[in-house]
Amino acid sequence: PMTEPNQLQTPHPMEAFIHGIPKAELHLHIEGALEPELMFELAAKNDIKLPYETVADIRQAYKFQDLQSFLDIYYQGAQVLIDEDDFYRLTWSYLKKAAEQNIRHTEIFFDPQTHTARGIQFETIVKGIHRALSDAGRQWGLSSRLIMCFLRHLSASEAMKTFKQALPFKNLITAVRLDSSELGFPPDKFRAVFDLARRNGFKVVAHAGEEGPAEYIWQALTLLKAARIDHGIRCVEDAGLVKYLVKKQVPLTVCPLSNVKLGVFDHLSRHNLHQLLELGLCVTVNSDDPAYFDGYIEDNFQALHEHLGIDFEDIYKLTRNAFQASFLAPAEKKKYLDELDGFVSGFGH
Repeated sequence: PMTEPNQLQTPHPMEAFIHGIPKAELHLHIEGALEPELMFELAAKNDIKLPYETVADIRQAYKFQDLQSFLDIYYQGAQVLIDEDDFYRLTWSYLKKAAEQNIRHTEIFFDPQTHTARGIQFETIVKGIHRALSDAGRQWGLSSRLIMCFLRHLSASEAMKTFKQALPFKNLITAVRLDSSELGFPPDKFRAVFDLARRNGFKVVAHAGEEGPAEYIWQALTLLKAARIDHGIRCVEDAGLVKYLVKKQVPLTVCPLSNVKLGVFDHLSRHNLHQLLELGLCVTVNSDDPAYFDGYIEDNFQALHEHLGIDFEDIYKLTRNAFQASFLAPAEKKKYLDELDGFVSGFGH
C-alpha cells in the first residue's frame, strides 16, 4: 500500500522515477523490436536484399497511416530472420533494452506464421526466442513468458495448423493470442482454435478494440474467453462493456505511442488513457512494436507525462496494474509488487 501521496511530491525529476520504477511489459511483439541496424546486419548475413539503402531510409519509411500500412513494412522486415541465432539476437536486443529500462518481467508475443510461411521451422523460431529469454533470466533476473499469436487475416484452418505445430513446445508457451489486421476479422472466426488451446492449458489474450469496435472486445471476452484485452481503448464506446471490464478488472494492455503512430489518436494529448484510469479500468502501459513506433516502455511513460500530464501516482498505478495483470504465479507477483512498493516508498528520501 502507498504511503501518504505527498511523500511522492519530491523535487526529484519525473525521469528518475520513470527510469527507476520496476516495470512489467505485457504487450510486445518481438518482431516489432527489430531495429533497422539489426535488420541490415541480418540481411547482409543471410544475403537478403532490402528495399532500403541505409538505416535512415528505413526510419523514413516508418511513417504509417494506419495499422495496415505498418503491417506491410513489419512483415517485410521479418524476412531477414532465418536461423535460430537470428531469432536469438532479435530477442536478446529487446531484452537488453528491457533490462536497461528496469523491466523486471516481460510477456512477449511472437508470430510463427510470419516465418513458417517462408519455410522456417516452428522449432527454429521458438528455440531461438526461448534461449534468449533463459539467458536474460540468468543474467539480469528478468522473468518472462512467451505468447504465441495467430494472424487473423489468415484463415482459421491456418491458425489450427499453427496450433498443432506448437503443441510439442507447449512447456515453452504460456498463452495464445489473436493479432494482425483487426478490422473485418472479428474474434468469433477463431473460436475453435481458442477452445482447443484452453483445453490444452493455454491462457488466452486478444488484440481487440484498437481499430475494431467495442463489439470485438465483447467477442474476445465471451467467445475466446480472453483473460486480457490488448489495446481495448474503444471500450469507452459501450457503457455496459466498461462496467463489465471494471467489475471484473479485466486488464487492458494499452500502447500509447503505437496508437498515435497508427493514427488511432491524432496526438498523444488526445489519448483516452486518463479517462480509462478515471473510469477504474485496469490499464497498463506497453510499447507494442518499439522499433517501429519511436519508443520503448520508458519513452511511453515519458511522453504520457509530457503530453497527458500523468503523475507519480498514475505511474505507480499503471506499473502495479501490469504486475497484477501478468501471468506470473502469485508468489512471483508478490515479490515484484514488494519491490515496486519498496522503490516508491524509498523514492526521494
